[in-house]
Amino acid sequence: MSFHAWIIFASFWGVFVITPGPNAVNCILNGVTHGFWQSLWGVAGILTQAALFLTLSAIGVATLLVTSPFAFFVAKVIGATFLVFTGVRGWRAATRAIAEVTSSGSIYSRAFMIATINPKSVAGYLAAFTQFVDPAVPIGRQMWVIVPTALTLTSISYATYTALGTILGRSALAATMNVTLRRGLAVCFVIYGVLLFLSSFDAGLFGSVV
Repeated sequence: MSFHAWIIFASFWGVFVITPGPNAVNCILNGVTHGFWQSLWGVAGILTQAALFLTLSAIGVATLLVTSPFAFFVAKVIGATFLVFTGVRGWRAATRAIAEVTSSGSIYSRAFMIATINPKSVAGYLAAFTQFVDPAVPIGRQMWVIVPTALTLTSISYATYTALGTILGRSALAATMNVTLRRGLAVCFVIYGVLLFLSSFDAGLFGSVV
């Protein structure tokens, strides 16, 4: 990959991970409820998913999912359901005391699941490979450039969102304000889930399975 191509790829990936979505909302919520350092387990979960999807894209598995309308429709429905469920659970948990610390493993696994079930991830990784990978150059050689770049930018982006959540959590000193903030973030999950579900129909995927 040439330096010019790397700049373009880094710019694309930067926009991809900075754009607010379920991952960003989850990082903010983690920061609000668990503080910065423990919430980094959530960033680790996203990085695990990113590394996995980069590998799957490199070997062509992601292409199979995107080119199958039925498989992509099912992925969207599952993802939408999980996001709505996460939002509803977050709304109900908003009144619980912040002192109730969630285990690091739970923070990690939830972040991994939210990142994995979002079809935006599949489409984004596939776009990265179809646009920036040179088929004339061995994929392994290009991965040495793509993977560190993608994971570094992903780390910076979601660590920043986590820090933002920590700042918001500390500034929401009143219990009422804290509950309102946490419920607002929970609503974001529900909205993302509904929009994801509706996009399945807008894309015409439903018509291909009936």
